[in-house]
Amino acid sequence: METLQLAPPQPPLLRSRCRQGRPVVRATLSKQTAEKSPSLAPRKVLLRVPVPTLPPPSSSQHPLPRVSASSLQYPPGYLGAVPDRTDSEEAGENITSAMSHLTNILSSKVYDVAVETPLQLATKLSERWGVNVWLKREDLQPVFSFKLRGAYNMMAKLPKGQLEKGVICSSAGNHAQGVALAAKRLNCNAVIAMPVTTPEIKWRSVERLGSTVVLVGDSYDEAQAYAKKRGEEEGRIFIPPFDHPDVIMGQGTIGMEIVRHMQGPLHSIFVPVGGGGLIAGIAAFVKRVSPEVKIIGVEPADANAMALSLHHGQRIMLDQVGGFADGVAVKVVGEETFRLCKESVDGIVLVSRDAICASIKDMFEEKRNILEPAGALALAGAEAYCKYYGLKGENVVAIASGANMNFDKLRLVTELANVGRRQEAVLTTAVPEKLGSLEAWKHQAIPRISTNC
Repeated sequence: METLQLAPPQPPLLRSRCRQGRPVVRATLSKQTAEKSPSLAPRKVLLRVPVPTLPPPSSSQHPLPRVSASSLQYPPGYLGAVPDRTDSEEAGENITSAMSHLTNILSSKVYDVAVETPLQLATKLSERWGVNVWLKREDLQPVFSFKLRGAYNMMAKLPKGQLEKGVICSSAGNHAQGVALAAKRLNCNAVIAMPVTTPEIKWRSVERLGSTVVLVGDSYDEAQAYAKKRGEEEGRIFIPPFDHPDVIMGQGTIGMEIVRHMQGPLHSIFVPVGGGGLIAGIAAFVKRVSPEVKIIGVEPADANAMALSLHHGQRIMLDQVGGFADGVAVKVVGEETFRLCKESVDGIVLVSRDAICASIKDMFEEKRNILEPAGALALAGAEAYCKYYGLKGENVVAIASGANMNFDKLRLVTELANVGRRQEAVLTTAVPEKLGSLEAWKHQAIPRISTNC
């Protein structure tokens, strides 16, 4: 039996400014709050809000082992982290659970707010890859992301009395917009806690939907701690981004639409993975009605929390997480999402940042739409998988999950796209800080680079 040595768990660190011994953060409140006092006349005011201290993990809470993303790496396109199902639960319990998921997805109310997005053939990519590439266009949702499906499904099931008390969530982007739009449709008051590092374009879009925006903390963990504490104090329900059955089943309606729209046999569905809500929901439906279809998750190589969790057979916590694909940059996957992925997902493909950028470029050339990095993740994984296994003539689906791209990130994407296509290379070197060293390097290195390239 393989012995796994993991670093001891550590409590999450809160990075904040301190004043008189108390941790504080910057917070921005919406007009609704400002109007309560005549002294707060500006539309936005800078306040100091105490950050709740997160309790250290105790032995009774079974703290998660901390591991490094680099501890599990394999070639792009390789299907790794295949779950071990030899010791799965009793078949009867699994069938009962699967039928319950199926019923909940079929009866979901997401279409009160979401649209049934098209499944489009990518003709240029299909010709280049040698397979039929189908794009599930969740980037065409009203908030340019699939996230509103799960948020609305959970909120629509809340009792009327609870909706009157309001809801709260923490998010750096897509989930926030989903909750805000759902709250607007349900005539419900919503507070959205977002890190102070959130780009203005994102929190402005949430505010336009009528929600109260609070910019708090330098990281998602701090924003989440604030949201949960405020929710308890005000009686608001916390709407999680992925780890709740109603959220998962709301995302599962995407799988239902794919099965209904797909003509002919389907080989695999490639799904971006962050906390696991999207892939868990899709797998819960597709594996029940079309068990032969492979459900393949795709993660960045430096944000592979689900791959590591499936590999070790238990949830883990990443010691660091890459933030380029911020929509899937999570350190810990959900408890319920992990359980469902262990039961139904076929494995995880890992891709590089360069490959993600190349897929953003592919999508633009194919459909003239710009996906965010997390939104192009599944497309990058599908290409890598098809090339690695030499897949030909099959139907494959990639979820285009979101298009909330930060404008200032476009320059980096364009620079790295050709690197991902191996059309360009980025070279680095060190030159001594001595007079004439740069000229000497140019005479020695430039001819060799030109010859080899």
